[in-house]
Parts: sequence; C-alpha cells; structure tokens
Amino acid sequence: MPMTYRSAGELPDHLHAAARAARTSDCAMTRREFLATASIYGASAATAYGMLGMAAPALAQGTPRMGGTARMQGVLRAMKDPVTFDFNMLANFARGWLEYLVTYNSDGTFTPQLLEGWDVADDASQYTLHVRPGVTWNNGDAFTARDVAFNLRRFCDTSIEGNALAPRLAALMADGQAREDAIEVVDDLTVVLTLSEPDIALIANLSDYQAAIVHPSFEASTMLDDPIGTGPYIPTAYEVGVRAVLEKNTGHSWWNEGNGAWLDRIVFADYGEDPVTWVAAAEADEIDHIYALEGDFVDVFGAFPDWRVEEIATSGTIVIRPNQLTEVDGIRPYEDARVRRALALAVDNQVILDLGTAGQGIMAENHHVAPVHPEYTPMPMPRRDPEAAMALLAEAGMADYEHELISLDAGFMKDSADACAAQLRDAGISVRRTVIPSSSFWNDWDGYAFSTTIWNHRPLAVQTFAVAYVSGAVWNETGVHNEELDGIVAEALTTPDVEARRALMFRAQQIMQEEGVTIQPYWRSIFNAQKTGLRGGEIHLSQVIDPRALYWEA
Repeated sequence: MPMTYRSAGELPDHLHAAARAARTSDCAMTRREFLATASIYGASAATAYGMLGMAAPALAQGTPRMGGTARMQGVLRAMKDPVTFDFNMLANFARGWLEYLVTYNSDGTFTPQLLEGWDVADDASQYTLHVRPGVTWNNGDAFTARDVAFNLRRFCDTSIEGNALAPRLAALMADGQAREDAIEVVDDLTVVLTLSEPDIALIANLSDYQAAIVHPSFEASTMLDDPIGTGPYIPTAYEVGVRAVLEKNTGHSWWNEGNGAWLDRIVFADYGEDPVTWVAAAEADEIDHIYALEGDFVDVFGAFPDWRVEEIATSGTIVIRPNQLTEVDGIRPYEDARVRRALALAVDNQVILDLGTAGQGIMAENHHVAPVHPEYTPMPMPRRDPEAAMALLAEAGMADYEHELISLDAGFMKDSADACAAQLRDAGISVRRTVIPSSSFWNDWDGYAFSTTIWNHRPLAVQTFAVAYVSGAVWNETGVHNEELDGIVAEALTTPDVEARRALMFRAQQIMQEEGVTIQPYWRSIFNAQKTGLRGGEIHLSQVIDPRALYWEA
C-alpha cells in the first residue's frame, strides 16, 4: 500500500537548517531530534535519514512461520476505556484488535498506521490527515474519515473521567470538548484539523498508547465482549491477575495481510510482580517472552541458552515526589518549596541509581527532560548537601517532621525508595517507610503525600509536562501549580522549531529544580527477554508489544 509522505523540498525551512546542523554534529541526540521532528512534518524515514546523508537502517528479521502460539508474561489489570489507560500492558493486549493512526518507532520517527500519511502547515497550526483506504472494521463496516473524526472528538472529551488525552489536545478544544470548526471531514479519506494555536506534539500524541481507535458503537463496559476493531485478533479470555488470550480472527480480512498477524494465538499470563516466579516459569517452559526485566534478573535470563535479552535507553523513569497539595494531619507538609528542595539536597541520585536499579540507566537532574528528548539541555548534576538540607528544613520549621515515603512492594520502585529513605535518614531527616502491595498501590497513587511513581517514555518532553506538571493536569501527582511553568509548556507546544522549543524547556528544567518539584534520580535502561526463535517482541522505547508483529521463525 503506497504511503503519502512529504518530500524534502516540501518541508519547512527550519527543518533544512536543523538537518544541516545535524549533519555536521557528532551528537547522536542531535540527529535523533531531527529525525523525530522531520517525521512529525510528514517525512518518511528514508527522506529524513537522506537529509542527514545517511541510509535508513534496515530491520533485522527472520522468516516468519505462519501459526503457533506465543506465551507472554505481563501484569493484567482491569481493562477499561483506552483514553483512560494508565498502564502499557492494557494497550499491548488491546493492540490485537484496536489499532492506531500513527506508530512511534524506537529511532524517534513516526510512521502512518491507519493513516496513510499527513500534511502539516509549516507553523504546525493545521494538519491534513490522509486516511488509509481499504481498511474495514471486523464487523464489516468500512473505516473512513468519519471514524477518525469520531475518535478525535472522543480524545477531546473531558466528560470521560480520567481521559489522559484531552489535556494534550487543547488546541482542538473549547469548553472541554472538540471545537465544531476544529475537525473537518473533507471526504471519506481526508480529515483537516484546524488548531486554535500551533501544536508540534499532535502527531506524537496520536501515537500514544491511550490513542487506540475504536468503533463509533464503542462502549468501555463491553469492549472485551463486543471487540470491534480493525486489527487481526480478537480477545477470547481476560481474567484480571491471571490470564488473557488473543486469537486470530479468521473471519476478518485485515488490511495489512501478509505483513503481520502470523500467530494463531497469543496468551498473556500474569505471574505477579516477583521476577523469581518468571524465572521458574521460563525454566518450566511455560513462557516465551518477559515484558520487562531489571536488576540481577537481566543476567539470569541472559544466561539461559535459548533466550535473548535486549536493552534500550529511554526517558522512562521513577519520580520520588512530594505532593504540594496533599494534607497530612491538617497541614500540607510539601507546600513549602524549602522542604521540597531539602529532600532533593539530602540524596545522591547516583546512589539511588546504583541501589535502585543496579546501575541500569543514567543519572538524571531532577527535572524530567531526558537526553533522548529533542528539548533536552544538559544541566549540572544535583549534588548532595545534607547540611544545606537540614538548614532549609529548620528555616521552614520542619526539621523534626517525620516524612512517610510510600512505594509499592517490589522491584526498582521499592529499592529506589529504600535507597532514598536511607540517605534522608543519614542526613538527619526522620523518615518512615510504607510499602503497599501492587494490587492496591495504584488505587490512590496520585494522592499520596510522598511516594514513588513510574513514568513511561514519551517521544517529547513537552508531552509529559502537559499531563504531569501543568496546574490541574490529569496526572499532576506533585500538585505543582506554577504560572510561569504553565505558560512555558503552553508556548512550547506551539513552537515547531526545535532550538526555540529547547530554549523554552531549559527554563522549565530550571523551574523544576528551583522549586524542588520532584526527586527524579535516573533515566531507566529497560530490558526484556524472549525465546530465541520468537520475533516481533523486541525491546521498544515505549515498551510497546504489538501482537500483530509477533511470529516464530521458520
């Protein structure tokens, strides 16, 4: 199926300037940020790499064998409306029948999926989406531009409780809904989006795991019982905490036939959070793929002769964050920036990296903009200063306050929190550790006064800031409410030029440190493992596992 891409000559001038700078740079990140931005503007990978004077890398793969079953380890939480997904594994299972408009790739580029391509105004204020022809829903309905428009309006609907996409699509919205003039269906295969202000992150947001495309008849309560989608599989079982099954939908003619959907059956099994049980399952030949590994278990699976382990550096991270709005015994202990800054001064991020993840990552700077993000500017690494920390607490009248640091009960989240608490105590700060089982930890995760949280990789730092650090944002778990930061994020979203956006986000990085918004100690290197003969489940920056891509080598 041909794709609609923009040629190099059709791309805006600022991208040609960025390409020239990237060609003369020895920095891999400079090249990466150009590739991401060029593909957002509709350039193919071949065009973007060509502008750098490079050939697009070829994908290494074996010869697929039709049929068979893959057995996937993963945590199975209750399924819910995709726009409210807050856990990657929910999306990875639903990808069997729910597809996306855009795919995000580990080299930073974006490629069309249910779209055939897109055109972007030079200032990113208007997008023309070209819908892929010949796609059908598995109930026989044709997939058209009207379906795309329906989903875009859903993405903007703030009446859906927990909608994680709406805060990122403000340029399409008014009064909590999509504006009438924002989404225009031109014909069966064309949708024009007219933004109230430019938004460089729109394509990236359409690739995020909450942006699964559902049928106009969609109801979250019946999505497993009435699984209408465009993908090649259907769910036949889903038992929370136990097991879930996808089976090939032989009654549906998938639009990408011959380029995926090789397996007959994909079984997801929940062995809990303890990797020891995963090792036992692998040794008993009960499992073919491990979703994520950490610590010593990377080496354990690396030693299995019939398994391979893969690694990738990401913007995935942990935050050890005080919530500025949460009350404890009638006070808000973290409302005062001096208290927050003191906590950060009392710890060495390198120690948390070493003890929390066995050094599997790189040290971070407490601002949640990663070296893999186009917007990143290096800053001095935070230095531990226990005396300065205690002086700030004394100044704030909180020197004797006992902090309760909460984490779930397993893995790097627990180990990182333990390492943090030990250093706080060593600095003279009173800390009580509370460990909550993963089965209940997430029930109140955004309301804890002082706790740890995982944040997954996102292509652009401004995407994370829009949902995490803007006042009132849906996942604002720190309670930060800073007008200058709000304004910076809003302006960064409207700034297509990478250098200009980086300058804005540099100030955001400074505010995060100055205000002590969070202890964000490291960027994770993530690992997974799969049987030698299994393909398609290779490690991805965003921990995407696409059931359509899985196959056994012939």
